[in-house]
Amino acid sequence: MDMDPVLASDTHNPVDVHEVSDRAKPKRGREGPAIDRLFRACTKLGASDLHLKANAPPRFRLGGDIRVAHEPAMTTEEIEDIMFEVISDKQKKYFMEHGALDFAHQVPGQDRFRVNMFRQRGLTSVAARRVTAEIRTFEELGVPPSLRQIAKFHQGLVLLAGITGSGKSTTIAAMINEINENRACHIVTVEDPIEYLFEDKKAFINQREIGIDVADFHAALKYLMREDPDVVLVGEMRDRETFEAAMHASETGHLVFGTIHASSASQTITRILDLFPEEARALVRQSLMFNLKAVVCQKLLPSIHPSRSRIPCCEIMIVNAVIRKLIAEERDADIGAVLKSASKDGMQDFTEAIYRLITDEYLDMKLALEVAPNPDELKMRLKGINTGAGGIIG
Repeated sequence: MDMDPVLASDTHNPVDVHEVSDRAKPKRGREGPAIDRLFRACTKLGASDLHLKANAPPRFRLGGDIRVAHEPAMTTEEIEDIMFEVISDKQKKYFMEHGALDFAHQVPGQDRFRVNMFRQRGLTSVAARRVTAEIRTFEELGVPPSLRQIAKFHQGLVLLAGITGSGKSTTIAAMINEINENRACHIVTVEDPIEYLFEDKKAFINQREIGIDVADFHAALKYLMREDPDVVLVGEMRDRETFEAAMHASETGHLVFGTIHASSASQTITRILDLFPEEARALVRQSLMFNLKAVVCQKLLPSIHPSRSRIPCCEIMIVNAVIRKLIAEERDADIGAVLKSASKDGMQDFTEAIYRLITDEYLDMKLALEVAPNPDELKMRLKGINTGAGGIIG
């Protein structure tokens, strides 16, 4: 595999991309690790992901679609050879024992990649997400301006929700960098793996990577308060212990950022409560009432605007007295109705977010109706009819 990748627009129509891919040599010592050739091609193509699977050619995700590289299929031994070249012996042992490994790899002078290597049907596969070296601003990302206000909080819990690949990490990096540029404070991140590399600006930042700097999340969070942080990035809220540690940090005067897999603000509350047994949920609700500051649910949608290929679509909940009342009264289902009428406070639901992307000519109407939670409501909004929360707080 010493030639450049050739992509196919689909599995049947090969397209030569020699001109956009570096002619890297796969030998360490001359051009670096062999995998860097495919990673550099990923960057040159503007692809978001690289996929490797035993007995299949490499694949790239471009504009949301998987495209096949017209190269020979790779055996599981070839995949392992090029991946083992960029990980430690300890990480190799972990992969062989557990059948999966998360790590990050930096291509010198180019982008960083978040890599998951895993076994399937006894063979090795790889999914690598490209993380651009540059941390983009809110304006460059195209996210709502209220995210800048959220980044100004000094205490509490801020959650970024969405599915894998929805741009949560990119948005949260922009928020951390906003704090970095404007506040003299100490930021500590606990990540698995580290994705964006921050440079100290007005703040100073310590980034801890699971498996390299600390054994696991629980160990990292155990010692977190001894590190005197002002702002904390916990990463994904995967279990009860991680969420409890994040809540404790927010209760003791810290600003805590985390991510969670949820499709809406109200579902985020449900997902958090599901981490706990029934008898503990009343206490969790009380803690959320006082410490949850904002939930940003994000989708990443194809854009028709010439300036960007994809655009974030954000539902934003900023916790105010009304939201706190709904959480306390277990009326999570009513949160969406409040978001519809609170745009003056920087909040919006997905219908309003989609409406704004249409009017700003970022989103195709057909796609908008497909992804809208309620297409009929979106059609009414486009006709100038805006449904409010009228009397929701009774």
